[in-house]
Amino acid sequence: MGIPDHLTSLLRNLYAGQEATVRTGHGTTDWFQIGKGVRQGCILSPCLFNLHAEYIMRNAGLKEAQAGIKTAGRNINNLRYADDTTLMAESEEEVKSLLMKVKVESEEVGLKLNIQKTKIMASGPITSWQIDGETVSDFIFGGSKIIADGDCSHEIKRLLGRKLMTNLDSIFKSRDITLPTKVRLVKAMVFPVVMYGCESWTVKKAEHRRIDAFELVLEKTLESPLDCKEIQPVHSEGDQPWDFFGRNDAKAETPVLWPPHAKS
Repeated sequence: MGIPDHLTSLLRNLYAGQEATVRTGHGTTDWFQIGKGVRQGCILSPCLFNLHAEYIMRNAGLKEAQAGIKTAGRNINNLRYADDTTLMAESEEEVKSLLMKVKVESEEVGLKLNIQKTKIMASGPITSWQIDGETVSDFIFGGSKIIADGDCSHEIKRLLGRKLMTNLDSIFKSRDITLPTKVRLVKAMVFPVVMYGCESWTVKKAEHRRIDAFELVLEKTLESPLDCKEIQPVHSEGDQPWDFFGRNDAKAETPVLWPPHAKS
C-alpha cells in the first residue's frame, strides 16, 4: 500500500510481545499474550484499523468491480465509516458477489462477517433474497436514516424536531446576550445539526414548508425581524441571516454532484 518499511517495522516492534492481565474482584489473572487487535486508546489505532479495512477492500477488488451504482459519472459499490460498511449494486447477484469477496478477504486477515448485524435493503420489489441477513425497509448510516424509497420527509422531520432549540431556549431569550452573539450560536450549534446530511435530501414542497416554518420559529425565538440591521455585522454582504436554505433554495443548489432527483 506504499507505506515505508521503517514505519511498518516501527509498528511491528510496537505490537510485538504484548502481554496483559485482567484485574477482577478476586485479584489479577496470570499474564497472557495478546495476539490480535489494536491498542485501546492509542492514537494510532483508528489509522491502523482504516488501513486494515482498506487492505481488505483492495484485495477484494471492489474498485475494479463492475458491480455498483452509477452516479455523477462514477461507479460506487461501497461506503465505509470505521467498521460500518455498506455494499451497493443494481441486482441481488451483484450484491452477493461483492459480499462474498469482502467475506473471503476479511477471513484471510482474521476478521469475520457478522451475519446477525448484516442488513439488506432493496429500493425495488424483491420476491425473495438468497443472501443471509435481515431484510429491512430502512437503516441508519452515518447518523442519517436511509429509506428504501428515497423519501427524506421522515429524516427532515426528525432533525427539525430535535430538542436542541428547547435546550438553548434560555440563552436565545436572554436579554443579557447580544443579538449578534445569538446569531453566531445559531450558526454554530443549530444549523450544523439541522442541516446534517442535507446534500443527499430529496426536498418536496411539504418539506420546504416545514423548513420555512422552522426558520420562522428561529426568528420568533430570537425576537428579531428578518432584516434587522443589528445582525448585519456578523454576516457578509448579501447574506441573509436566516436563509439557511429555505427561502433562497441554497439547499437545492448544494448537491450539484447528485442525480437530478436529488435537486428537486
